[in-house]
Amino acid sequence: MNIQTLINTDEQWGSLLLRIPAGVIFAAHGAQKLFAWFGGYGLEGTGQFMASQGLEPGYLMALLAGSAEFFGGIALILGLLVRPAALVLAITMLVAIFAVHFSAGLFIANGGYEFALALLAVTAALIPLGAGKYSADEWITRRLA
Repeated sequence: MNIQTLINTDEQWGSLLLRIPAGVIFAAHGAQKLFAWFGGYGLEGTGQFMASQGLEPGYLMALLAGSAEFFGGIALILGLLVRPAALVLAITMLVAIFAVHFSAGLFIANGGYEFALALLAVTAALIPLGAGKYSADEWITRRLA
């Protein structure tokens, strides 16, 4: 697989409409985990929570999840390497659904997985769609053509 396969995209609007809000959400959640911004608990607190959920070692899992969300979110906002970023984020959401939220049922009010499922759907859609209009991937694709 070459770089063109990863970044090739067309000038459709759908991806832009998906990736900007999802990117903001992911970057903010990642910042909560990594830096304790926006009322988050940082790596220590998030690591303790993850360990309590059976995700060991908790600190490393917090670092991995926080990094995927923060840097993946930034990638979505910029439209840079959207397919691989979306894949990593989709996997992160699958882990969140089944390791943390599934036993609480669907609804977020009960700690359920509905929000993670919505984010999984967005990221899964971006894998085949690519970055779309107004993205770094689109700009690079035009330059390589």
